[in-house]
Amino acid sequence: MSDLLAARSQMAVSLGFHIIFAVVGIGMPVLMVIAERRWQKTGDPIHLDLAKRWSKGTAILFAVGAVSGTVLSFELGLLWPGFMEAAGGIIGMPFSLEGFAFFTEAIFLGIYLYGWDRIAPRAHLWAGIAVAVSGAASGIFVVTANSWMNSPVGFDLVDGRMVNIDPVAAMLNPMAFQQTLHMTLAAYTATGFGVAGIHAFLLLFDPANAFHRRALSAALVLGAPAAVLQPISGDISARSVAERQPVKLAAMESHFETTAGAPLTIGGFPDTETGQTRYAIKIPYGLSLLAFHDPNAVVKGLNEFPREDWPNGPIVHTAFQIMVALGTYMALVSLWAGWLALRRRDLMASKPLLRAIALGGPMGFIAIEAGWTVTEVGRQPWIIYGVMRTADAVTPMPGLVVPFLLFTILYCFLGVIVAWLLYRQIIRSPKATEWTRVYSPITIRRA
Repeated sequence: MSDLLAARSQMAVSLGFHIIFAVVGIGMPVLMVIAERRWQKTGDPIHLDLAKRWSKGTAILFAVGAVSGTVLSFELGLLWPGFMEAAGGIIGMPFSLEGFAFFTEAIFLGIYLYGWDRIAPRAHLWAGIAVAVSGAASGIFVVTANSWMNSPVGFDLVDGRMVNIDPVAAMLNPMAFQQTLHMTLAAYTATGFGVAGIHAFLLLFDPANAFHRRALSAALVLGAPAAVLQPISGDISARSVAERQPVKLAAMESHFETTAGAPLTIGGFPDTETGQTRYAIKIPYGLSLLAFHDPNAVVKGLNEFPREDWPNGPIVHTAFQIMVALGTYMALVSLWAGWLALRRRDLMASKPLLRAIALGGPMGFIAIEAGWTVTEVGRQPWIIYGVMRTADAVTPMPGLVVPFLLFTILYCFLGVIVAWLLYRQIIRSPKATEWTRVYSPITIRRA
């Protein structure tokens, strides 16, 4: 394994692991605030129990996310010294602001966890809101730094060096809004559907359980609107990619020849040698319409660009198709649930809907991993698009395959521990019967 491949693989594993905890850290505080607010309005003890359980889950995921995020900060300096030397003065601001948001989140999470019965109920609720806002802000600042890598501005390039740096202009780069909106909605969608999927699955076996019914209702309040809005934000992001990263768009759509009125490619297997996509469904004028809102617009193909500037087309195309397919599924399920709610139907009484929600439980996280694959692999061979190649930023130190294997094992170990802790939180959920409204603190334990 080459140094470049080992460094990229280690960064990919680290990011792929960390991003799950990052997005849950954005979404879970919103769920615990929803549950606590419902408890304050109704006095229903189930909502109080939900808020406390979700706050404990948030604390577990926050701790692991802090560890994996710290590892990433070290990896940036150790694996990519060329990048940090060139871009440190630019990405320093969003990462510093992310640090402030992180510490704010930690402080108010501590207040929230230990403030029950110690501070006023309204103050306690606002502490939870502060956790949710600072968690979202933390994610926004990090994604802002990544968006700059895709659309670098805020500096002058003189003799291959960045000078006259304006970090504020860099943060407000042309792709910042699109990426932060798309990622924040993705975090809420993934968390909401992840929690809803678990409780929908359990309701299939215990439809009268009030605890799972309350949990599913709160999770859908978070996940369903975000899932419906996500295709809109995806359209905004795609048009930005079409304008600023046309080679990435061509790879995403497996589009080889520059064409006016370009068709939209659904599915298929790209062959970069022959310039064809086998077994794909082509929708006439679809790509031109989606990318430029003009069915006759010209869309550049991969053959328009030097071969050495192509990203890995098969990976980018496949990941993009997965992201779009899963996002579309969750949006349709959300519309289905909203339609039943408008008709004042009992969502939990519809077993087909519960099955659909349960099936969609992991889809948000899979879609996020696929989306980040599109973002990062689609930018290759550039680490800073059009400015610095990834090969010029990697450390020349040999033997990177060893830390790659060690960190992969560590992440697997941490993942198993977290899964076990969260499993204990769920499997020991209380027995509560909806129809009699009797709430029992008896927990479900394994024999």
